[in-house]
Amino acid sequence: MTGAAAELRKVRLCPERTRMISARRIMVNHDRLFKELLQEFFAEFIDLFLPDVSAYLDKTSVEFVDKEVFTDITAGVRHEADLVVKARFKGTDSCFLIHVETQAHPQSEFPRRLFSYFARLYEKYNLPIYPIVVFSFDRPKSIQPCQYEVRFPDREVLKFNYAVVQLNQLSWRDFMQQPNPVAAALMAKMAIATKDRAHVKLECLRLLATLKLNRAQQYMISGFVDTYLDLTAKELEIYRRDKKVLSEPEQELIMEIETSWKREGRLEGRLEEIVSVVCRLLQHRFGKVEDTVLERVRLLKYEQLKVLSEALLDFAAIADLHKWLEQHECKV
Repeated sequence: MTGAAAELRKVRLCPERTRMISARRIMVNHDRLFKELLQEFFAEFIDLFLPDVSAYLDKTSVEFVDKEVFTDITAGVRHEADLVVKARFKGTDSCFLIHVETQAHPQSEFPRRLFSYFARLYEKYNLPIYPIVVFSFDRPKSIQPCQYEVRFPDREVLKFNYAVVQLNQLSWRDFMQQPNPVAAALMAKMAIATKDRAHVKLECLRLLATLKLNRAQQYMISGFVDTYLDLTAKELEIYRRDKKVLSEPEQELIMEIETSWKREGRLEGRLEEIVSVVCRLLQHRFGKVEDTVLERVRLLKYEQLKVLSEALLDFAAIADLHKWLEQHECKV
């Protein structure tokens, strides 16, 4: 039995040896994390940061527009809009768009690009557009621009304004009593002193425990918090010490969230390990396997991967893998 096959056997027979995938071991897809959070809790995001918009937004009419792709040929940039929402003004049939962009890194050309996105959306939909930017980077701390201007010595041609939510300018203490799932998540990215990291994580989970969310929503937010507040051993000691000060009901609710997170993390860890071993086995068996094929394997569900790990032992050629994928990859 090859080393890879033996490892695969251990993964199948000894799930207890798997562990949660740490945020330090994988490349975090910041755009995806923020997009998923804001799409799941869009109304709550507007309530929290843009109460004036919330007052005239008909939340029952919110519709997520198919992804928009913007191409800047001169800069060689192709960008997919983070979030575009179509909705009605409350009490009317008139519609407007809300365009939300998240920025994990500062870019000097961003205001100009955002105006370019605005212009293309306006040209396509011919609707009023409310642009919003969420700046999620830790540094610089300096206040980011909220407008793009085109002016000449004798006149101002354009002043394009957009709403800004700059997380590193916000204090987590101002949000710890907000009964809002977006607050529970985004406190983890606000201005936090190093000595407060453990306490902020506890406050995020304490707030999360008070909200009536389903398990998937809880897991999304707790995973978001765990990604951005991945505590050191010393910080974990402080976290556990502070947790003991909470009331018993609060401790129990937080324990439920932690248990769910560990359970889901073990499954994620097991899935990641099986994917890795299956890909190695395929390459060992058939030599170089195209990246597009390996990506199809990585997108398989846990049960599908277990079936493939058995089936591939009987594959005589790479064509057998292609045939197997065509038959199984779309099945749940």
